[in-house]
Amino acid sequence: MSGYKIVTDATVDLTPAWAERIGVDIIPMECQLDGAPYSFGPGGNISGEEFFAGMRQGKTGSTSQINPTVYESHFERFLSQGLDVVYLCFSSGLSGTIQAARICMEELREKYPDRKIACIDTLSASNGEGFLVNEAAAQQAAGLDFDTLVAWVEENKLKVAHWFTVEDLHHLHRGGRVSAATAIMGSALQIKPVMHCDNEGHLTNTAKARGRKKSLLALVDRMDASWTPEKGKRAFICHGDCMEDAKFMEAAILERHSDAEITIFHMGPIIGAHCGPGVIALFFWGSER
Repeated sequence: MSGYKIVTDATVDLTPAWAERIGVDIIPMECQLDGAPYSFGPGGNISGEEFFAGMRQGKTGSTSQINPTVYESHFERFLSQGLDVVYLCFSSGLSGTIQAARICMEELREKYPDRKIACIDTLSASNGEGFLVNEAAAQQAAGLDFDTLVAWVEENKLKVAHWFTVEDLHHLHRGGRVSAATAIMGSALQIKPVMHCDNEGHLTNTAKARGRKKSLLALVDRMDASWTPEKGKRAFICHGDCMEDAKFMEAAILERHSDAEITIFHMGPIIGAHCGPGVIALFFWGSER
């Protein structure tokens, strides 16, 4: 046994089977559809596909922060086995859930004074967080000890590029990301935002594209500009109920970068509730975010 466990949250949008294969524990998160409560993640009762299907039917999606008691039960399960815990958390720029995690960890440090507990703000979201978790698990499997892994994640988390676009601006308006006027005008003119997760972990609009395919290719253009395959050739595409678009973008990437190692995931509710069906995102090692 390695001596420590990597824990993360359901924001990562990795499948339970993927998480099990790489040896990572995922904490489920709560979401709602028209106020009806669900749990998303391992052992949960809703999938990303089901959540987006509900949104396409007109239901309103929302999310909740992780309860401190949920954190405690997950962390203590490993601490009680004599394992240290490294928690890679959803961006503080998008959620306050990290505060509950840190409060819980302070209490557990008193209860388990001989154990190490680290809480890392990934400043990442969706498969960007999942990408970082996946690469951290690979470093753990390669033999990095607790302190070295924590340092490695801190050093590399801002090198995970996050680029995404959405199909419908009205979801971003509801979440306060764009104005009502922008949502109405953009929808009428088929203007799509080109957005990314910046170094503070916030979602930021950086450009615009006219039409869906141009917006997808704009994401690929961003990969052309900053991909660093010498660090790793893996790339994740994450989509919200738009597999055809994900396949289109995969083909466009491989046409330009035939050695890219692409995996497509379905987005879950945690980010999907705020971006809506048709959201699509691209994550890879970059020279910058």
